[in-house]
Amino acid sequence: MLEIDDLHVALDAEAGVVRALDGLRFCLTRGETFALVGESGCGKSMTALALMRLLPDSGRHTAGAMRLEGDDLLAWPEARMRQARGGRIGIIFQEPSTSLNPVMRVGEQVAEAIEAHTPLRGAAARSRAVEWLARVGIPEPQRRALDYPFQLSGGQKQRVMIAIALAAEPDYLIADEPTTALDVTIQAQILDLIRDLQRERQLGVLLITHDLAVVRGMAHTVALMYAGQIVEMAPAAEFFAAPRHPYARLLLDALPDRGRRGQRLAAIEGTVPPLWQPFAGCRFAPRCDRATTMCAGQAPLLGPVAPGRTVRCWLASEPHAPIQMREPAEPLAGAAVQSPGPGEGIPLLDVRALSVRFAPRTSFWRRPPVIAPAVDGVSFQLQTGRTLALVGESGCGKTTTGKALAQLLRRQALIQGEALFQGRDLFSLQGDALRAARRDLQIVFQDPFASMNPRMRVAEVLEEGMVALRPEWDAEQRQARLHELVEQVGLRRDALTRWPHEFSGGQRQRIAIARALAVQPRLIICDEPTSALDVSVQAQILNLLRELQQAHGLAYLFITHNLSVVEYVADEVAVMQRGRIVEQGACDQILGQPRESFTKALLASVPRLT
Repeated sequence: MLEIDDLHVALDAEAGVVRALDGLRFCLTRGETFALVGESGCGKSMTALALMRLLPDSGRHTAGAMRLEGDDLLAWPEARMRQARGGRIGIIFQEPSTSLNPVMRVGEQVAEAIEAHTPLRGAAARSRAVEWLARVGIPEPQRRALDYPFQLSGGQKQRVMIAIALAAEPDYLIADEPTTALDVTIQAQILDLIRDLQRERQLGVLLITHDLAVVRGMAHTVALMYAGQIVEMAPAAEFFAAPRHPYARLLLDALPDRGRRGQRLAAIEGTVPPLWQPFAGCRFAPRCDRATTMCAGQAPLLGPVAPGRTVRCWLASEPHAPIQMREPAEPLAGAAVQSPGPGEGIPLLDVRALSVRFAPRTSFWRRPPVIAPAVDGVSFQLQTGRTLALVGESGCGKTTTGKALAQLLRRQALIQGEALFQGRDLFSLQGDALRAARRDLQIVFQDPFASMNPRMRVAEVLEEGMVALRPEWDAEQRQARLHELVEQVGLRRDALTRWPHEFSGGQRQRIAIARALAVQPRLIICDEPTSALDVSVQAQILNLLRELQQAHGLAYLFITHNLSVVEYVADEVAVMQRGRIVEQGACDQILGQPRESFTKALLASVPRLT
């Protein structure tokens, strides 16, 4: 048993001491999957770091205990804890790009974990490393074991992280967003692998994720976290059939699907509050629209009270009264910009026979290998005010397509074909014309932390693009725009003065989206923009993107593996496989009546809540 008992963790910040974990209690048994869910910033990843004794320099355990088979982990010397990390307790970190060693080949990194925690050495360890790369779905594992992390796609790096965590065959696995960057077919393969290991070795899994469909299919027990505490815990079947806390109900209401197209998603307004001082009563109260003005005689609630919704909070001493489900969301207001339908008018972006080929490694002694193009003859059109979703397996060329269009591969790859943006070929632009195109075409990167300068505060990250691409704006206008941006993406204004490392993965994703919106572009390439977001923040962002699209005629090239989001947001869908588009058309046609067997396999692998 891996047990957390009344755990308290504090973080020293510039504004004071933050109580990141406040009285956390749960236990994980061998052979069980325990899912920890909740909004970005609620303390899920901090729980994982606390269990591994890998808190940041500003963090410390202030009270409570963590026990592994009855032994208090906090009392262990560092040498013993180092043996337990990986050997007894494995961890899959949320951001593989910053967790992998950039100067070590990926096969060496897997072999390093094997040599540190198993009797295998040398060639035997390297051979076992290749086997694990194959088990997690890395194509050509013998060859890809010689690659460096930068040569892999985001999903492939995630799979390498999973291989490192599983290769030492630990007793317990902490999986922090293990399927975030994975397409649905590889996700299904990884989840099946974890289930197999549970059966074979009685592996205990702490699953930290925002994907409630994955939780429904994997978890035995679900714990809902908010502001450093667990506010509801129940068997998985019971949690999804009859959630008791208003927060849980709102999270389930926020899930996108085809039936909610054209409607606002039920996003929870506001953000998880920072805990600077002790808090009496229910911490969700300021955002709850179903609570009484007083919570069991404790602190007054700050949230609005709607007529007919006078129920007591989950943490109240009295039984929880029945809660009415919130009314159906109203359709969004009519668009200020009438965008043309598919096939009408001149397209904003017209991609013709796009091919991208990376230069192979060469040496004096041998011929360079022949490398197949990463993108091979891709063509599509995107109209003003429309959304084209680009879907497919990890490594199929989706991100490479987006980076090529954003003019980020000019010095790294041979690019052929045309990309007419507002009638001008992007690949032929230079100087001022290229700068103007970059203002009108922005990108949200797949890995937000790796795309930010760690030495710049958030205000500087957001303002950098305005200074370069909007020189007509003065300092006062830029400052007003900064305040507008952080509010749009659901962050507090004090975020502007903080550093990227002070935020959770989901919060960094919101900053990346704000940076793309900062210069008021006409087209945004969204590379997995919601992959690191919990369902409530995802709903906020999807509502924001749709509202901006309707108000300003924005177009989106939406690169994602989340087909539920595609169902909600996309007008057209293009399916990629091995660098080519194998099927494209209207969203309802592609997802409802696909022709290609590959598309059918993708849809069959999608986890569903029902």
